[in-house]
Amino acid sequence: MSRVGKYPVEIPAGVQVAVAGGVLTAKGKLGELSLPLTDHIEAKVDGNHVTVAPRTSEQRARMMWGTTRALVASMVKGVSTGYTKSMEITGTGYRAAVQGDRLEINLGFSHPIVYPVPKGIKITCERPTAIKVEGVDKRLVGQVASEIRAFRPPEPYKGKGVRYSDEQIRRKEGKKK
Repeated sequence: MSRVGKYPVEIPAGVQVAVAGGVLTAKGKLGELSLPLTDHIEAKVDGNHVTVAPRTSEQRARMMWGTTRALVASMVKGVSTGYTKSMEITGTGYRAAVQGDRLEINLGFSHPIVYPVPKGIKITCERPTAIKVEGVDKRLVGQVASEIRAFRPPEPYKGKGVRYSDEQIRRKEGKKK
C-alpha cells in the first residue's frame, strides 16, 4: 500500500479541481494546470479533497498511485501559491538583467548569454547578482532554474558561478606554496 497515495489532497479556498475524460484540471488565482491520468489510476473530488486510488492491484497501478497523488498535490499548490527558486551570482563582473522576454547574463565569457524566458515563467532580478524564477508548474520552474545554473555552475575554489540561494558550496583549499 502506498504511504503517499493513501492521503487525500486538500483543496484550498479559491481553487477548483475537476476530473473529466481522464484529465484532472486545477484552476486557481495564478493559472490553470492539467494532468492526464493513466488507465491504472482513478481520481475523485469529494468536497474540498481529492482522493487518488489504483483501479487494480497490479504493480504498475501501485507505482502510479503515489506518483499521481504527488503530482496532484504540486498542481494544487502551484495554482494557489506558486513556486519560486532564488539564485545568486558570485564573481567579478558577473551579473544578470531581464530585458523584455529575455534574460541576459554576463558570466565571464566573451559574450553575454541570452536566455529566452519560457511561457508560464516569470524571471525577476532585484539586484544584478540575484535571479528569482517564479511560476505555477513546479517541474518547469526547477527546469528553468537548472538550465540557468548550468551556464556557469559554482566552482569549488572561489565559489564563482550561479548557485541556488539555499545551496552550500563545498570549498577546496587550493594549492600551497
